[in-house]
Amino acid sequence: MTALGNHLEIYKLLPKTNCRECGQASCLAFAVAVMQGQMSLGDCPYVPDAQKAEVRRSGSRGTDPTEDIQGTLRVLQDEARRGDLAESARRLGLTMRQGRLIIPCLGKEFSLGTDGLISSCHVNSWVSLPILSYVLRGAGLEPRGQWVPLRDLPGGADWGRFFSHRCEAPLKKVIDHYTALFELIVEVFDGRTAPEQFDSDIAVVIHPLPKVPILLCYWKPEDGMDSSLNMFFDATAEDNLGIESIYTLGVGLVTMFEKIARTHGR
Repeated sequence: MTALGNHLEIYKLLPKTNCRECGQASCLAFAVAVMQGQMSLGDCPYVPDAQKAEVRRSGSRGTDPTEDIQGTLRVLQDEARRGDLAESARRLGLTMRQGRLIIPCLGKEFSLGTDGLISSCHVNSWVSLPILSYVLRGAGLEPRGQWVPLRDLPGGADWGRFFSHRCEAPLKKVIDHYTALFELIVEVFDGRTAPEQFDSDIAVVIHPLPKVPILLCYWKPEDGMDSSLNMFFDATAEDNLGIESIYTLGVGLVTMFEKIARTHGR
């Protein structure tokens, strides 16, 4: 029997046509759903019966679903090489420049070429993967200004605890120790003051992707109470970026903020 240890191994068994007959938005999303126990390999009508019989799921619930990020990144890069960047530009309202797709990110410009590689002065895998996912699968819907926590997004229930542990908790720690620096970082990355109804000590909206804004609300410690931080997404977020990539984007942002704080926060 074959044991499947991560979603990329499942993805290799799939037709990679993104036909949606299984009910998922893409073959990659289906592979993640299988690893999370939400679906079985048999829910794909195009996996041969002989292959289904050989496979047993290895029971990965409780591990970080994006631990194989480099493998997933390679899959998306291959897909981008076969894709139509001009079509992505029309769908997402982006521009082309010298044959490369321009993607605004945190007030900076990233670009994607037909080689499937992203160019920028500062880019890491945790950011590259969401950018590629956004370009390949984003619907281009305009945000509605209706803010919800990640767990309340349609596919967010199984990701909430990962997100709280990997994103919100470490970002809160960064702001606790480097509050003034964090406010400067947000300004540098083109953050905007959130609407007045968000009653917190720091409430800013950042745009890591053009139509995937994130609202950060931070409360300072007071009267013996610990500080707290919540990250909110527009209700359209999962239409413009798959839930796995939303999670990965959060990790990428926090990783970047932590690195800046370590370098400049002394």
